[in-house]
Order: sequence, then C-alpha cells, then structure tokens
Amino acid sequence: MRILIQRVNEASVEIDNEIKSSIEVGLLILLGIEEADTQADSEWLAGKVIGLRIFDDDNGVMNRSVTDVHGDVLVVSQFTLHAMTKKGNRPSYIKAAKHEIAIPLYEHFCRSISAKLGKDAQTGTFAADMKVALVNNGPVTIWMDSKNKE
Repeated sequence: MRILIQRVNEASVEIDNEIKSSIEVGLLILLGIEEADTQADSEWLAGKVIGLRIFDDDNGVMNRSVTDVHGDVLVVSQFTLHAMTKKGNRPSYIKAAKHEIAIPLYEHFCRSISAKLGKDAQTGTFAADMKVALVNNGPVTIWMDSKNKE
C-alpha cells in the first residue's frame, strides 16, 4: 500500500462538476493499493499518518500532528501510485489491485483514519474521474509504502 501525503491549507475533490469533499488545514492523502496489500498494511499506514509530526509548532518547527492542529484528512484513491515505468514510455499498472481487493482496503483505510483522527475522513469516490485541487502548505509532500516498514 502506497500513500502520498500532502500537508495542505485546503483541498477538494470535484466529480461531475460538483464538489464531493473538501477540507481546510490538514492532509490530502493519495492512496494506491496493490494485490498483496492487507488490512494490516492499512492500519499501519493510518497510524503512521495520524502520528506524523509535520505541522509547525509555535517555534516554526514541524512538531505537531494533524490531530494536534485539529486538522482534517481527505483520502483519494490513486492506482497510478503503483505505475511501473521501467520499460517503454507507457506505464504499467499490473501491480495495482483490482476493485474486489482495492475497494474494501480503501474503505478500511478511511475507517482507520477516521477512528484515529476522531472525526470522519473526507473521501473521493473510488474509480471516479475526479478533479483534485489543493494548496500545498510548505510544500510538504511525503511518500510512504507499507512494504518499507523497517
């Protein structure tokens, strides 16, 4: 399971010219799921995300978590995080999980984030054509993979 985390001042997801979800200060998480991923991967990543100290404290040092700043989280499914670009110029997504695996894990990740955050995570719609807008604060962008726990 791979995620790209962006610290944002605001972010939103638009589907069919309507805003589906939006947040102000918090985290935009792009989530990619592969066939080998499990609920344990989901829970580990959710715990890491909520505990990440990437928001500034009173001294301007990144020392606060999203819960410390009472921020929100927006989770968007992003199968292209598993793009393989080794050969040729057209990415392969063969490692990306099919819907029957990815949807339950996406939903589990969102529930885990909500439980650890203490409020509902905002979401996109799985497999929809989404327009994601954001104002990255920093910029702070962090990539994590549950296969790199050690």
